[in-house]
This record gives sequence, structure tokens and C-alpha cells, in this order.
Amino acid sequence: MTQSANLATDVPAAASTNAARVGRLDYLGLTVITSFASLVSFLRFLAQDQVLVHGDAIAHIMIARRLFDSRTPGLLQLGTVWLPLPHLLSAPFLISDWAWRTGIGGSIVSMLAYVLGTLGIYRLVRRGLEQSHASASLARGCGWFAAFIYAANPNLMYLQATALTESLSLALFIWTICCFADFVFALRQHEARMAARSLLAVGWLSLAATLTRYDGWFATAIISVLVLALVFFTQNGREVPRAALLKFLLLAAVGPALWLGYNAYVFKNPLEFATGPYSAKAIEDRTRRPGEPHHPGWQSPYVAGMYFVKSVRLVIGDWRYDRTWFPLALLGTALVLGFARGVWTWLITWVPLPFYALSIAYGGVPLFIPTWWPFSYYNVRYGIQLLPALSIFFALALYFALTWIANRPLRAVATGAAIGVAVAGYAFCWATVPICQREAQVNTLAKNILERAMAHELAKLPASAMLLMYIGEHGGALERACIPLTRTINEGNWGLWQKALLSPGHHADYLVAGAGDPVSAAITPLSPTLEKQHVLHTPGEGDVTIYLVHRDRP
Repeated sequence: MTQSANLATDVPAAASTNAARVGRLDYLGLTVITSFASLVSFLRFLAQDQVLVHGDAIAHIMIARRLFDSRTPGLLQLGTVWLPLPHLLSAPFLISDWAWRTGIGGSIVSMLAYVLGTLGIYRLVRRGLEQSHASASLARGCGWFAAFIYAANPNLMYLQATALTESLSLALFIWTICCFADFVFALRQHEARMAARSLLAVGWLSLAATLTRYDGWFATAIISVLVLALVFFTQNGREVPRAALLKFLLLAAVGPALWLGYNAYVFKNPLEFATGPYSAKAIEDRTRRPGEPHHPGWQSPYVAGMYFVKSVRLVIGDWRYDRTWFPLALLGTALVLGFARGVWTWLITWVPLPFYALSIAYGGVPLFIPTWWPFSYYNVRYGIQLLPALSIFFALALYFALTWIANRPLRAVATGAAIGVAVAGYAFCWATVPICQREAQVNTLAKNILERAMAHELAKLPASAMLLMYIGEHGGALERACIPLTRTINEGNWGLWQKALLSPGHHADYLVAGAGDPVSAAITPLSPTLEKQHVLHTPGEGDVTIYLVHRDRP
């Protein structure tokens, strides 16, 4: 009897130990694979000179570099509109001039986030299915499939090779849902301590998300409402310590509160990022010609949502294949509602859809796609925000197919077909150039040609020369020429910038004036004291003129 009892208790323990070992090996293998894929894709785009093509990527790097490389360094260099965490994380990697010039310093955070995001997708799917009583092998296989869908996406591989913030925001979003799912599972198991720990993790991740992108504000608000509903309106939720709930709510609120306070202190307007001169709405108002219609989806959430969904389908896979892919993800979502309520937390991955529909309709955020009016590219990359949803729900559709098919050869056919759909779409993306990369190339082709020419000319100037320059427009030229920002007086130098525009002869050796920028406007009455050194003309871009200042110091 004793020997039989020992054997009975040893078997589950051995199975648990083996499962844990397999899980660790999976995480290790996935980390190695995605790290290699991240590095290879970065080197590929670096060799093609594509890392510093996107204007927003260059701007993110410039903000991070300005925190320490500036005549007025400090947190005020964070500016407004873009949230601060990506710049704070990138700044240490940009201390190296080489890392700044090549762009790698801005890519490191994105590359790390790409790996972590993939691990989060695997964890979310595998653990969710196991907690819903799926077999360990099937849960593991679906976890790997979802991770493949996420990590192999060509547009994500391009974005993670740059300083753009999508990779980081996705990783934080995914891991927030992972920890929230752990919180919900702990409530079901009456594990109050585990629930409290998971809720605290959700809070910290929400704090990071709300300091990364405004998507995080919306997602955090949704999750906060769900947490409050679970705690106050379910029997198990009442077991959660109130101290843990208060800590979560504080962490969830502190990010937006800090940013509102920063804007109120620096710009005297807590909503400067939404209503100020550099906000999306203000930029559209300045660039839209009188009588010209607003962007598609203006004041229409339905049309805005249609444009966002179309951008998703273009970013996920070519239109020839998304007719299969997107419906399968929708099928997986419907199956959650009907048959797998244990993983209802995955539905949060659809939150970007209403957020972007509302942002496009009422936030002045335009989104242009090449297949619909106005047949152009602008913010197409927003579609990548639904990649987690499509990855996990495509995997869930495969999971249900495999559970309903008893015949082993047919199960292999179903798995092969699912993989084939993904591979076909991704292969076509690579063959036609990922649309996010294409957007950067189309929108900045002339600008990049001009900035290369500017970098060539600026590099010829004396190493001690002080430049007066509006870097918000052509800061990439300084990056390519590796000219320290301490050698410039720019719009980020509070007070000094205004003084220099009034009397450049007392502050700068050279003026770099772009068509219509503040430097160009300031030099008109001072032209007799200036000597035109070089005029750079690029079709599609305004002229940039470099002036030598005849300085007359007392």
C-alpha cells in the first residue's frame, strides 16, 4: 500500500517537473531564435540604409540624444506630444557617437522589446490554453504557432529595427494582458496572494505603457474598469486585499498624471500634447489647404474604423491572403465568446480598434493607405497594433480545428494549411517590401536625399563652428554628419533659441535656413551681415541655405 501511494504521488510530481523543464527550454529556444532574427533583420536594414529612413525614428533619436547632448540638457528636452519612456530608455545607448550616427542606439530598445513581446505571446497562449484544460502538447504547439505569427511579421521586423515605439508599446501591452490573465486565473482559484502579486505587476506594466504611447492610456482605462468590476462584483474578487487594489490604481493613474503635470508646468497647458502647435490636430490644420477636405474618417468613427482595419490587413499580410487570415482571427474571437470563456482576457487585444477609430475621427490623427483615397501613405504602421490579437486568435482557431479533427493526417493538413497561409502572406510582404518600410521610403525619399547632401556640406564646416538651426525639420543631417548638438542652437534650447533668432551675429557662426522655418524668417532683415555659403536644392523639398555670419561681438 505504501509503495503504491508513493508511486501515485511521484507521477504527478514528475510530470510537473518535466513540464516546467520543457517550458524553460521553450522560453530559451524562443529567446535565441527571436534574438537571432532581430539581429539579422537589423543588420539587413542597416546595410540597406533603412534604419534612419523614417522621419519619426530620426526624431525619436534626436529627442533622446538631446537629453544630454545639448546646450541646455535635461528633462525639458523631452518636449511634448510624444510620451517620454522610449526616449529615456534609449538615451544611455545613444551616448556613443557611433551608435547615434548609425541609429543602432535607438534600435536596441525596440529589438529587446521585440523579443520580449514574442515571449509574451507564447506565454499568453500556452498558459491560457493549459488553464482552460487543453492538453499540454496542444497548448504548447499553439503557443509556438502564435509566437511565429507575431515574430515573423515583416512589418514588425522592420519596425523593431528602428527607433519607432511600436515594438516597445506592443511588448508592454502583451505582458500587461499576460499578468491580467494571471490575476483572473488566481481569482478563480481563490489564490488571493497570487492575485495581489499579479495585480501589482499589471500596475507596473500599465505605468510603463502609459508613458510609452497613448494607446496605453486607453488600454489601462479598460483594464482598470475590468479590475474594479471583478473585485467589487464577483465573490472571488472580494478576497483581493484592498491595499493591492489601491496600489494598482495608483500605478495606473500616475503615468497620465505625470505627463499632464509636466505639460502644465512647462507649457502652461496640461493638454499641450493634444491641442498645442505640435499636436496632430494642429499639424493637420496647418498643412490642410483652405477648402480641402479633412482626412478620411474625420468625425466618423465607422469610416475611421474601416480605414484602420484596412491598414491592419495591409500590415499583417498582402491583400491576396488577408481574406483568409483576418476571418480566421475573427472566427477564433467568436469561439472565445462561445466555447472558451476561460481565455476571455485575450479579447483585450482588440482594444486598439476602438482607440484608433476614435483617434482618427476626433483626435485629428490621419491615416492614409495606398489602396483607398487619398491613395497615399501616412501612419499605415498603426495597423501593427492588432498583430497580437490576430496572432493569438488565429492560433485559437487552429486549436479548435485540431480538437475537433480526430484523424491525425487531417490534423497535420490543417496545421500545414494554417502555416502555409501565414508563410504565403509574409513571403509576399517581403517580395513587395513591407508596407511600413515602403511608407518611410515614399514619404521621406526627397528629404533623405537632402539630408545626405546637408550632412556632406555641414561636415566641411570648422569643428568649432556654432550653428543656428531648426533641427525639427532636418536634424537627421546632424546625425549623419555626427555633429554634436552642443554645437547647435536649436528650438530645444529654451530661452537661448529666442535670443539667437533676434541677434544671430552674437550667438552663431553659421545659419542653416530651410524654406519657411524660423531661422529663414529671422534672417531676412539681417541679410547684409550674412554671406551665402551654399544652397542645397532637392526636387520635392524646399531649398536649404547655409550662411556664414560675420560676427560682431563687443
